[in-house]
Amino acid sequence: MRHLIIGTVLATAAGLFNAPAWAEDTALVLANERYEVLGRLSRGAEPADAARALEAMGFDLTALPNGRAATLFETLSGFANVVPGAERLIIVLSGRFVTDGTRTWFLAADTAEPEFLGLGGGALSVESVMQLMQRQAGSALLVLGVDPDEDRVFDAYLREGIGTLDVPQGVTVVRGLPRDIAGFIETDLVQPEGDLTRLIAANRRVEAEGFLPRRFLFMGPAPDAVEVVPEPVPLENSAAEDALWEGAVALDTAEVYRNYLSRYPTGRYAPEAEEALAAILSEPFRDDRLAEEAMDLSRDARRNIQRNLSLLDYNTRGIDGIFGPGTRGAITNWQQQNGFAQTGYLSTEQINLLDAQSARRAAELEAEAERVAAEQARLDRAFWAETGARADEPGLRAYLDRYPDGLFAETATEQLAAIEAEKRSQAQDEERSAWDAALAADTVPAYTAYLRTFPDAAFKAEAEARIAALEQAGGNNVAEQAALAAEAALGLNPITARLVEAKLDQLGLNPGAVDGVFDDATRRALRRYQRDRDLSVTGYLDEGTVVRLLADSIGVLR
Repeated sequence: MRHLIIGTVLATAAGLFNAPAWAEDTALVLANERYEVLGRLSRGAEPADAARALEAMGFDLTALPNGRAATLFETLSGFANVVPGAERLIIVLSGRFVTDGTRTWFLAADTAEPEFLGLGGGALSVESVMQLMQRQAGSALLVLGVDPDEDRVFDAYLREGIGTLDVPQGVTVVRGLPRDIAGFIETDLVQPEGDLTRLIAANRRVEAEGFLPRRFLFMGPAPDAVEVVPEPVPLENSAAEDALWEGAVALDTAEVYRNYLSRYPTGRYAPEAEEALAAILSEPFRDDRLAEEAMDLSRDARRNIQRNLSLLDYNTRGIDGIFGPGTRGAITNWQQQNGFAQTGYLSTEQINLLDAQSARRAAELEAEAERVAAEQARLDRAFWAETGARADEPGLRAYLDRYPDGLFAETATEQLAAIEAEKRSQAQDEERSAWDAALAADTVPAYTAYLRTFPDAAFKAEAEARIAALEQAGGNNVAEQAALAAEAALGLNPITARLVEAKLDQLGLNPGAVDGVFDDATRRALRRYQRDRDLSVTGYLDEGTVVRLLADSIGVLR
């Protein structure tokens, strides 16, 4: 419909140009730099400022920078109504153009991405403009500001740029980069009685086609100097613009900024409105972001969301209450799997669903852990019955080798200590003294020296077991230090530490006193918990263990 309106406007203009001429010099400048959808065109609006030089030469100037389709229609209509004829006619189009190769259209600032069968109302036919200008043959100049590097392809028929122009008889067309066109207008074009053909030939930054006689005196003599006093802006108009702008800033939507620019295309706040509009249009999920921000989620609520996502195997890259790229990516992936628009921002409905899913997943995982723990306990008891239950040293050591954190680990340790005490009392004083020295040093060389001195020593089994433990500890030291560092990085407070111990105690894993201090009993309980849930068995807390262990305790944490 708008495309038809533009055609109607130009047809009306053609009719009016048949009316008696007023013999005025007339210029129309449409110069766009800020395109809402198609992106900014470098310096595209400069010809609008440069055209002020035409006013100094006596031209009746109509200039519209960054014109949207609706304003463009009004400007064209007004231009046709006030200029029924002209001695000299200049039309400047600077901005983005689209062509199918033979036809070319100039695009308004709010034009959507063009399609051949649906150019929409923001496309002004350059061919129609040239036909209009033909009625002033010999004194009609069309100036086109276009950047040839802007050459995107829109579909099989349309690409950006200017196609082959069929310039009517008597019409001169000049084209170049917008900044070069601005310079051409300010310097060459406004030279009084200048030879336009010679000036164009001397300017290597522009090119021309169409009507170019050997000597082309386009511009008239310099007019008498007249002091131009700008008309003051009526206070009521200024107040109305201020009120409209304040309302637009308060609502902060694309519609209100477009409304302001439609009313005041060259207003005092037009640059700010253009920037705000561009920012809104460049953020595809702005409404979703604003809706999430309106919920004002607390840091703990955000941590809860991160725990829930982690429990459902969406990696947030940390549980810190800060929604960075990791969390946004996890939210986006969760939304995709659950049939929501992939915005990366959560609604109240989505948060509730996420909470329900994580609660169900926690229950499923805990049920599986209980099954694994029951099977582990069955195997543990069976092995104990064949080894440690006999209460002899080989059986007890075999049990502890297989199940160092098993159900009967404490019992086996106590019985071995009793056996060692009995051996100590029976050993000769010299051997006992050597054994005590080895225990005090507690090193592999010390135990090795003891065994070499006393091949049939009473504490041979203890020495060999201690050598194996020390060698294993040496190999695990780096891994243990890394696990300790990972736990420290969690920054657990004493309340959370006690909550962990209480949870372990509730599960019957014997963590010792619930006092917020992680001792050997706590570490053993953690290893048992991790083992039964197929987690990395370290005896130290990490994010995966915390997420699983406290999955049903989030309310307490809050």
